[in-house]
Order: sequence, then C-alpha cells, then structure tokens
Amino acid sequence: MTTLWCDFETRSRCDLRSRGVYNYAQDISTDVLCMSYAFDDEDVKTWTPDQPFPLAVKNHTGRIAAHNAAFERLIFWYVLQINFDLEQFYCTASQARANCAPGSLEDVGRFAGAGMRKDHRGSQLIRLLSIPQSDGAFREDVARMAEMVDYCEQDVRAMRAVALAQRPLTDDELEDYHVSERINDRGVLLDKPLALAAVRYAEAESDEVQALVRDITQGAVQSVRSPAMRSWVLDRVGSEALKLATVTKADVAKLSIDKTVRGNLLALAEENPNEVPYEVAQIIQCADDVWASSVAKFNRAASLADAEDSRVRGAFVFSGGSATGRAASFGLQVHNFPRRCAANPALTRQAMVRGHQLVPQHGVRTTDVLKSMLRPALMAAPGKHLVVADWASIEARVTPWSSKSKSGDAKLAIFAAGGDVYVANAAATFLVSEAKVTKDQRQIGKVQELACGFAGGVGAFAAMGRAYGLALPESEAQRMVAAWRRANAWAAPYWSDLEEAYHRAMRNPNIDCVAGRVTYLFDKQHLWYILPSGRVLCYPFARFEGGEITYAKAAWKPAVDAKEWPRARLWKGLACENITQAIANDILRHSLRQLEPLGVVLHVHDEIVIETGDPNMVAARMKEVMAVPPPWAAGLPLAAEVSVMERYGK
Repeated sequence: MTTLWCDFETRSRCDLRSRGVYNYAQDISTDVLCMSYAFDDEDVKTWTPDQPFPLAVKNHTGRIAAHNAAFERLIFWYVLQINFDLEQFYCTASQARANCAPGSLEDVGRFAGAGMRKDHRGSQLIRLLSIPQSDGAFREDVARMAEMVDYCEQDVRAMRAVALAQRPLTDDELEDYHVSERINDRGVLLDKPLALAAVRYAEAESDEVQALVRDITQGAVQSVRSPAMRSWVLDRVGSEALKLATVTKADVAKLSIDKTVRGNLLALAEENPNEVPYEVAQIIQCADDVWASSVAKFNRAASLADAEDSRVRGAFVFSGGSATGRAASFGLQVHNFPRRCAANPALTRQAMVRGHQLVPQHGVRTTDVLKSMLRPALMAAPGKHLVVADWASIEARVTPWSSKSKSGDAKLAIFAAGGDVYVANAAATFLVSEAKVTKDQRQIGKVQELACGFAGGVGAFAAMGRAYGLALPESEAQRMVAAWRRANAWAAPYWSDLEEAYHRAMRNPNIDCVAGRVTYLFDKQHLWYILPSGRVLCYPFARFEGGEITYAKAAWKPAVDAKEWPRARLWKGLACENITQAIANDILRHSLRQLEPLGVVLHVHDEIVIETGDPNMVAARMKEVMAVPPPWAAGLPLAAEVSVMERYGK
C-alpha cells in the first residue's frame, strides 16, 4: 500500500486553540498556505495555492499519514473539498502515544535524548503568517513564506522518520483510532445557553470571593491566584497539614496547594481545627471556588460548540494515557467531570438561564451548583435520549483476574454470583456475616477496595477515606489495610510477582518474563509489557538507578533548563495499576468497536454514552455487549448498569 505523508500550514481568523480544529477547518477565513507531502520514501515536495493541485494527491487511494491527522483530514474535507475516506488516515501522533512516547512531534527527539533544546522558529512563523494582525489582515512576506515551506517540509521528514523508527499501530489499534475519530466527528450536544449562564455566574462569584479573601487576610492576600495565598495558608497550618501539603514529583518533595492538597486540608479542617484553623479553611475554600475547573470547562465548551448545531466535537485523544493507552479528553475533558449532579437539573437550569438566585435554593455555594450542572449541560438532541452504561467495579474485577491465581478466582466468584465486594470486604474485616454489615461498615469496605488494590498502604487509605468522608486514626487505618490484604490473599503475592518479573526482565534482555497474565521483555532500551489482548506497552528508556528501575515519563514535560527528560520510578503498585487500567481499556475498546455505529457520543474509562431515538433497543444491546468479555478475557465476570436520560448525569 502506498503511503502519502503530508503536513499543512494554514492561516485563519478563527483561533485554533480556543475554537478547536472542527470550527477552525470549517471557518470561511481558513486557507492553506502550503502542503508538503511525499509518497513512501520519495523526496518531499510542496504545493502552494498558486499552483495546480497535484493530481497524484487528489486521486490517492492508499494510506494518508499525518501527525495529529484529524487536522489534515478536516483541512482536506472542508478547505480543499477533497473527501478522502476517514479510514485512509493514519495518525503518527497516536502511534507515538501508543508506544508511550510524547504525542508532540517537537518533543519526540528530546524524549529520545537527541537534544533537549526546542527550536521555536516554527511557532514564530505561525504567529507571523497564520494569525491575523490587529486590523484583521494577514502579513504577506515572501521570505518568511519560503522559510515556512522549509519548516513544513522538515516536519514531513521528521514525522516519517519517527514513524518508521517506531512500532507501527496494529490493525486493531488502527481500527480503534478510526472508531475514536468517528465519535469525535459525531460530537455531543451542548446546552449552550446553560454554559454561558454558568460563565456569568462564575465571574460574579469570583469578584465576591476575592473581596472575601482580602477581608479575611486583612489585605495580606489580594488574590487567591497569587503566590502570597500559598504562603499565607501554609504558614498557619499544623505539622500534620504540612505533611498532606507535601507532594513528590520526579522524586523531589515540595509543598503544594493543588486541588488534591486543598481537598485533603479541607477534610482535615473538619477533623481537627487546630491543624487547619477556620479562617485558613475559608481561604482554601475560596481558592477552590476560584480555581474550580468547572468554570473553565463551561467556558471552553461554549467556545468549542459548533455555531450551527451546538455540538462539541473532537473531545477524545486516542491513546492519550501514558503507560496504559487509555483515551485522554481534550477541550471538554470529560474524564474528570465531577460525579455529583444537581438533584433537579431542569429546575436548576431554568434558574440559571433566567439569572435567578442560586444559593441557597439550589446549593450551599454557587461554585457547587455550577459543578453539579456540568454533566447535565451535555444533552440529547430533540426526540432522542442518552443511554449511559458503565461497568460495575471494573478495576476490582480485572486486578484479581490479572493475577491468574486460585485465591483471585475466589474474589471473582463474588462478582460472578452478583455479590457486593464492598460488603464482602467489610464482613471479613469486622468478622460478621454479610447480612449484618452496616452502611458505615460497607463504606469502609469500599474505601478498602479503592485504596488497597494497587498496593496502597495507610497513606492511600487515609487519602481515599477523606474523599469519602471517612476519618480513622492511623492505627485503625493500618488494621483496615491489613484486613483487606488478609481477605484478598492473591494481592500481595501478585504485586511481588510483578516486581520480580520486571526486575528479571531488566537483568535478562530479550527474555520473556511472565507474571500473572502479563509478560515483560526488555530490549536493552525499553521495558515492554504484553497484555492478554496482545497489545504491547512499555516503560521507555528503562534503566536501573540505585537498585530501582526508572523510565522516561512521556506525560511529564522537562523544565526549560533540563538536560534530560524527567524520569519516574517503577514500583509494584504502579505496575499493577497500569496493567489493570490497560486491560480495562482493552475491554472498553472491544465494546466501542461494536457499539459505535449505534451513536456513541462519549466514553469515560468505564462508561459508554450513546445518543439514540430507540433507547430501549440500545440499552439492551449495551448491556449485552458490555457483559460479555472479549475472547482473550475468558473467565472475567463483567456486568453493566444502564440508565436512560435526557441530560448526561450519574
């Protein structure tokens, strides 16, 4: 099959970053500046609009390879009016991510150690030639345009070289990429009036919050966005709070006031006001309100929505998750939507679009109301419904199945029989029958499952407990962890088997080392792991450092003055988590291949959402497909819970 390698440089009055590639490609002002291309290993050529369009490109029936290929595809479709089939396109950025490398073309060489300095000239040329001046006119500069052509041609050479040097996408991976692109093309309907109303409320709330901050701190902090806020808070909390505020990244510990830290400090404030005094908790809450990602999501969604049909397209990045291949979410970022939804979304929506008072009728704080309306802002088109199906406890099922152990089978039997694993945990912990497990005990069983499955200890249990309103003394938390491990006898040996296998693989290059249902192999450069589905992932540029294994972390960006790409430490809990999430993602991909034609508009790790005019038929089909494991996952009990709704919710 002949491959066409290509790259466009374009210009437009539509802002690509804020409006997204779909709106950009369809904007009347968008034009092609040049197209650089090559067939197979031939020399790179460039077409500009003052030349006849090359017929060899227009009539091409083979593969079309591009970096972030959705951009090239949509430019072909909407600007050049050349209707190549979606299935012809091959994304080299997706290929890089599937090999656990950065998706950015400019970062791949830095990631591989070819040089840590970025060349920003391409970005400068885009600012000069692709973005209009303040009067709306574009610069016309022959010399810079010639330079732009050179950069475009070099991008084609670099893309081709990087793609040919990496493992290609398998047929299944390529099919899954095309499924993802069809979902992106379909998009999801946004209630745009609701989104715009949320932005207005957020702006008003921000002004009030900032005034409150200045009042509480007696002017010491003028804005929660300033560095002074972090210092003011951390100077006034106790030693236990400072421990919670200490985060480690790339083996460097530092004090933080990020979202997770804020949540932990607010939970601690309720448990122990001496550690986090009331006025300090108020400032933390103010920061949480102002920095609430829900506000940015509403603004972003409104900007991305199509002007004609209000659908938001292009939400998913195929294989965007480092080390697992899970999809990432762009623009809407649906993967981290708050779970909680308004009790009566229709009533709250009515109040918001009419500009009514939201507090206290619809919530304790305006920010909480806005968070609760994020999911309901996505809705079905008139005459249709959303069918939402999610796998029940998918990770709690996949992990013991992955261990391939007899004691793991005992846990799977609980699921196969329709049992409640949280109740089973609590019964084993408190030495009572499952029938006598209380609601509070079940909650502990839930925290045990979520915190301990990936080798989590007391710290993980405490952090997860705070998220679920559960606070226990350290000694009691230790007892909960120990009880879960006794009740799940497969777990600790499985974690140890994984650790032993990847260490053995590193010491014995090109030798398969098996643990549970996963195989490790070190090719003297990357530590690969092969999933039961046959999909392969890796820890890139793995090596021993001080008796530990480290690897280049694709998701981390280096500092400006960095000499090497940031590295992460591989440990058994992380290895277990990566395997579980990767296998769960393979199950999601398997189901999406079957369900996408029915109208999939969203998917979130363990959940699939379909927009349909026949909800009963679709609900039955989703339950059928999602409850049957792929052939390679025989013996894995799956179950899906299905709901029909007009607005997206939980």
